Amino acid sequence: MSHTMSQPLKHQVLSVFKKLHRTRQYVFHGDNRALLEGRHKINDSFRQNRSESNVEEIQKMIKLAIDVDHELRTNIIQAEKRKDDVYELRITPETTRLDNVVFNPDAVIEPPRRRKGDRASNCCGGAAMAALEAEKK
Repeated sequence: MSHTMSQPLKHQVLSVFKKLHRTRQYVFHGDNRALLEGRHKINDSFRQNRSESNVEEIQKMIKLAIDVDHELRTNIIQAEKRKDDVYELRITPETTRLDNVVFNPDAVIEPPRRRKGDRASNCCGGAAMAALEAEKK
């Protein structure tokens, strides 16, 4: 952190630094290796940018740190192997949960509609659709 940085900005940087460390301790609780690696990564990232004096760049980095904090809290799930092919998951109240949709093997998948002027593509979707059409016959 530069000496020219304003007090409120210094406070924001210090606050997000501490928040990331609290999140690291919460998310990786009990996983000493992940805790250590996370600590090094956070400290190295902040140390690497400590001489940044451009306020806009500092604000971008604060925003990135807040986004990373959110991703860690909502998208990391710890899994610990208990016995062969059995894992215990640590899912927190903050973990993002999506609706599970039961797979329907009889579902009819409509081919994509072509826009005016589009030519049949031999790439990706076109090849997949050709394979699907061949399978139907």
